[in-house]
Amino acid sequence: MTGPGKRPGPPARLSRESIAAAALASGDLESLSMRELATRLGVSHSALYRWVPGREGVIDLISETLIERIVPTDQPTPDNWRAWLGRLSWAAHDEFLATPGYATRISRPHRHTRGFTKMRDAVLTAFRVGGADDEMAEQSWYVFGTTLVTWLGAQEQQLLGDAPLRFDLFLDSLLRGLPTRETPEFGTRPRSTTP
Repeated sequence: MTGPGKRPGPPARLSRESIAAAALASGDLESLSMRELATRLGVSHSALYRWVPGREGVIDLISETLIERIVPTDQPTPDNWRAWLGRLSWAAHDEFLATPGYATRISRPHRHTRGFTKMRDAVLTAFRVGGADDEMAEQSWYVFGTTLVTWLGAQEQQLLGDAPLRFDLFLDSLLRGLPTRETPEFGTRPRSTTP
Protein backbone atom coordinates (compact mmCIF):
# COMPACT_ATOMS: atom_id res chain seq x y z
CA MET A 1 0.00 0.00 0.00
CA THR A 2 1.25 3.47 -0.78
CA GLY A 3 0.95 6.53 1.38
CA PRO A 4 -0.50 9.91 0.39
CA GLY A 5 1.35 11.47 -2.53
CA LYS A 6 3.43 8.36 -3.26
CA ARG A 7 3.39 6.70 -6.64
CA PRO A 8 3.31 2.92 -6.73
CA GLY A 9 6.60 1.39 -7.85
CA PRO A 10 7.12 -1.13 -10.60
CA PRO A 11 5.40 -4.48 -10.15
CA ALA A 12 7.44 -6.82 -7.95
CA ARG A 13 7.52 -9.57 -10.59
CA LEU A 14 9.53 -7.37 -12.93
CA SER A 15 13.27 -6.92 -12.69
CA ARG A 16 16.05 -5.88 -15.02
CA GLU A 17 17.06 -9.54 -15.22
CA SER A 18 13.56 -10.80 -16.06
CA ILE A 19 13.13 -8.15 -18.78
CA ALA A 20 16.49 -9.04 -20.35
CA ALA A 21 15.73 -12.78 -20.15
CA ALA A 22 12.31 -12.36 -21.80
CA ALA A 23 13.78 -10.18 -24.55
CA LEU A 24 16.58 -12.68 -25.17
CA ALA A 25 14.04 -15.50 -25.38
CA SER A 26 11.95 -13.61 -27.94
CA GLY A 27 13.83 -15.02 -30.92
CA ASP A 28 14.48 -11.78 -32.84
CA LEU A 29 15.41 -8.42 -31.38
CA GLU A 30 14.87 -6.61 -34.66
CA SER A 31 11.12 -7.24 -34.59
CA LEU A 32 10.52 -7.31 -30.80
CA SER A 33 8.03 -4.65 -29.72
CA MET A 34 7.49 -3.29 -26.22
CA ARG A 35 3.89 -4.52 -26.34
CA GLU A 36 5.03 -8.07 -27.23
CA LEU A 37 7.65 -7.98 -24.47
CA ALA A 38 5.06 -6.84 -21.91
CA THR A 39 2.80 -9.72 -22.96
CA ARG A 40 5.69 -12.21 -22.58
CA LEU A 41 6.31 -10.86 -19.09
CA GLY A 42 2.62 -10.94 -18.14
CA VAL A 43 2.50 -7.23 -17.30
CA SER A 44 0.83 -4.19 -18.76
CA HIS A 45 2.52 -2.11 -21.40
CA SER A 46 2.69 0.84 -18.99
CA ALA A 47 4.22 -1.32 -16.21
CA LEU A 48 7.08 -2.26 -18.52
CA TYR A 49 7.73 1.42 -19.28
CA ARG A 50 8.25 2.03 -15.56
CA TRP A 51 11.34 -0.18 -15.82
CA VAL A 52 12.70 0.73 -19.24
CA PRO A 53 12.12 3.87 -21.34
CA GLY A 54 11.62 1.92 -24.57
CA ARG A 55 13.30 -0.49 -26.98
CA GLU A 56 16.69 1.18 -26.54
CA GLY A 57 16.44 0.58 -22.79
CA VAL A 58 15.71 -3.10 -23.46
CA ILE A 59 18.72 -3.33 -25.79
CA ASP A 60 20.84 -1.73 -23.04
CA LEU A 61 19.70 -4.43 -20.59
CA ILE A 62 20.50 -7.15 -23.11
CA SER A 63 23.94 -5.64 -23.74
CA GLU A 64 24.69 -5.61 -20.01
CA THR A 65 23.60 -9.24 -19.72
CA LEU A 66 25.65 -10.43 -22.70
CA ILE A 67 28.76 -8.45 -21.74
CA GLU A 68 28.62 -9.98 -18.24
CA ARG A 69 28.72 -13.39 -19.94
CA ILE A 70 31.59 -12.66 -22.32
CA VAL A 71 34.17 -10.75 -20.26
CA PRO A 72 36.43 -13.36 -18.64
CA THR A 73 36.40 -13.34 -14.84
CA ASP A 74 40.19 -13.70 -14.61
CA GLN A 75 42.56 -10.84 -15.38
CA PRO A 76 44.88 -10.74 -18.40
CA THR A 77 48.61 -11.10 -17.74
CA PRO A 78 51.67 -10.10 -19.77
CA ASP A 79 51.95 -13.75 -20.87
CA ASN A 80 48.32 -14.37 -21.84
CA TRP A 81 46.73 -11.05 -22.86
CA ARG A 82 46.21 -12.07 -26.51
CA ALA A 83 44.80 -15.47 -25.48
CA TRP A 84 42.58 -13.63 -22.96
CA LEU A 85 41.27 -11.40 -25.77
CA GLY A 86 40.73 -14.57 -27.82
CA ARG A 87 38.52 -16.06 -25.10
CA LEU A 88 36.54 -12.81 -24.87
CA SER A 89 36.14 -12.78 -28.67
CA TRP A 90 34.94 -16.39 -28.90
CA ALA A 91 32.45 -15.73 -26.09
CA ALA A 92 31.22 -12.62 -27.97
CA HIS A 93 30.91 -14.71 -31.14
CA ASP A 94 28.81 -17.34 -29.38
CA GLU A 95 26.63 -14.99 -27.31
CA PHE A 96 26.01 -12.30 -29.93
CA LEU A 97 25.18 -14.74 -32.73
CA ALA A 98 22.90 -16.80 -30.45
CA THR A 99 20.72 -13.72 -30.09
CA PRO A 100 19.11 -13.09 -33.50
CA GLY A 101 19.32 -9.44 -34.50
CA TYR A 102 21.77 -8.43 -31.78
CA ALA A 103 25.07 -8.48 -33.72
CA THR A 104 23.41 -6.64 -36.61
CA ARG A 105 22.02 -4.01 -34.26
CA ILE A 106 25.25 -3.30 -32.40
CA SER A 107 27.32 -3.25 -35.60
CA ARG A 108 25.49 -0.05 -36.52
CA PRO A 109 26.59 3.24 -34.93
CA HIS A 110 25.14 3.45 -31.42
CA ARG A 111 25.82 5.04 -28.07
CA HIS A 112 27.82 3.01 -25.62
CA THR A 113 26.04 1.43 -22.68
CA ARG A 114 27.36 0.46 -19.27
CA GLY A 115 27.85 -3.06 -20.60
CA PHE A 116 30.10 -1.92 -23.41
CA THR A 117 31.97 0.37 -21.03
CA LYS A 118 32.77 -2.71 -18.94
CA MET A 119 34.03 -4.56 -22.03
CA ARG A 120 36.05 -1.54 -23.16
CA ASP A 121 37.69 -1.18 -19.75
CA ALA A 122 38.57 -4.89 -19.65
CA VAL A 123 40.06 -4.80 -23.17
CA LEU A 124 42.02 -1.63 -22.41
CA THR A 125 43.47 -3.42 -19.36
CA ALA A 126 44.55 -6.32 -21.58
CA PHE A 127 46.38 -3.99 -23.97
CA ARG A 128 48.05 -2.11 -21.12
CA VAL A 129 49.14 -5.38 -19.51
CA GLY A 130 50.57 -6.34 -22.92
CA GLY A 131 52.76 -3.22 -22.86
CA ALA A 132 50.65 -0.53 -24.55
CA ASP A 133 50.65 3.00 -23.22
CA ASP A 134 47.26 4.68 -22.72
CA GLU A 135 47.07 6.16 -26.22
CA MET A 136 48.05 2.90 -27.95
CA ALA A 137 45.62 0.94 -25.75
CA GLU A 138 42.78 3.28 -26.84
CA GLN A 139 43.72 2.93 -30.51
CA SER A 140 43.94 -0.86 -30.24
CA TRP A 141 40.60 -1.02 -28.39
CA TYR A 142 38.97 0.93 -31.19
CA VAL A 143 40.40 -1.38 -33.87
CA PHE A 144 39.57 -4.51 -31.86
CA GLY A 145 36.03 -3.51 -30.83
CA THR A 146 34.98 -2.06 -34.17
CA THR A 147 36.41 -4.92 -36.21
CA LEU A 148 34.98 -7.67 -33.98
CA VAL A 149 31.47 -6.22 -33.83
CA THR A 150 31.41 -5.33 -37.55
CA TRP A 151 32.53 -8.85 -38.52
CA LEU A 152 29.89 -10.46 -36.29
CA GLY A 153 27.19 -8.18 -37.70
CA ALA A 154 28.23 -9.05 -41.25
CA GLN A 155 28.29 -12.75 -40.40
CA GLU A 156 24.79 -12.55 -38.95
CA GLN A 157 23.54 -10.81 -42.08
CA GLN A 158 25.48 -13.27 -44.25
CA LEU A 159 27.24 -10.40 -46.02
CA LEU A 160 30.59 -12.16 -46.16
CA GLY A 161 29.78 -14.48 -49.07
CA ASP A 162 28.69 -18.07 -49.46
CA ALA A 163 31.89 -19.73 -48.26
CA PRO A 164 31.86 -21.05 -44.69
CA LEU A 165 33.06 -18.25 -42.44
CA ARG A 166 36.17 -19.01 -40.41
CA PHE A 167 36.05 -16.97 -37.22
CA ASP A 168 39.30 -18.62 -36.12
CA LEU A 169 41.18 -17.19 -39.14
CA PHE A 170 39.60 -13.77 -38.72
CA LEU A 171 40.42 -13.68 -35.02
CA ASP A 172 43.99 -14.91 -35.49
CA SER A 173 44.63 -12.13 -38.02
CA LEU A 174 43.03 -9.52 -35.79
CA LEU A 175 44.91 -10.47 -32.63
CA ARG A 176 48.29 -10.87 -34.36
CA GLY A 177 47.88 -7.45 -35.95
CA LEU A 178 47.02 -5.52 -32.80
CA PRO A 179 50.20 -3.82 -31.66
CA THR A 180 51.12 -2.67 -28.20
CA ARG A 181 53.76 -0.34 -29.65
CA GLU A 182 53.99 1.85 -32.73
CA THR A 183 54.79 -0.36 -35.75
CA PRO A 184 53.71 1.67 -38.77
CA GLU A 185 55.43 -0.45 -41.45
CA PHE A 186 52.26 -1.04 -43.49
CA GLY A 187 50.17 1.78 -42.03
CA THR A 188 52.45 4.56 -43.23
CA ARG A 189 50.87 6.65 -45.96
CA PRO A 190 52.65 5.94 -49.26
CA ARG A 191 54.46 8.82 -50.92
CA SER A 192 52.72 10.18 -53.98
CA THR A 193 54.35 9.00 -57.20
CA THR A 194 52.69 11.67 -59.34
CA PRO A 195 54.76 14.77 -60.18
